[in-house]
Amino acid sequence: GLGWWLGFEQQVLVSLATRAVTTPIAMSLAGGLGGAPELAAMFVIVSGIVGAVLAPPLFKLLGWHDDMVLGVATGVTAHGIGTARVFHLSETAGAFAGLAMGLNGVFTAMLLPWLVRWAHLG
Repeated sequence: GLGWWLGFEQQVLVSLATRAVTTPIAMSLAGGLGGAPELAAMFVIVSGIVGAVLAPPLFKLLGWHDDMVLGVATGVTAHGIGTARVFHLSETAGAFAGLAMGLNGVFTAMLLPWLVRWAHLG
């Protein structure tokens, strides 16, 4: 992605690649794939806060009113922080956020090691 294009070091790229999952999964993946667990945690936390703050108003601005879509988008991008945030807006959004967050964690843990090897990062 953007980090690769900007010439980030391999350790930073691997750590950044884990930002779409929860902090414990990201730290474990980063450590096992040659990234920095601490850096991965920072990327996850920043992504979570930004997603939790921006997703609901962005959906409102764009006129999107589907709680299921809000939940899935927030759960995948903003993890636990985003899931907690959308639960306050709608139980449906919160439920879908939790489901999406969990599925994203499983699929990322299975696929990211393969993708890192394929991209010659690890």
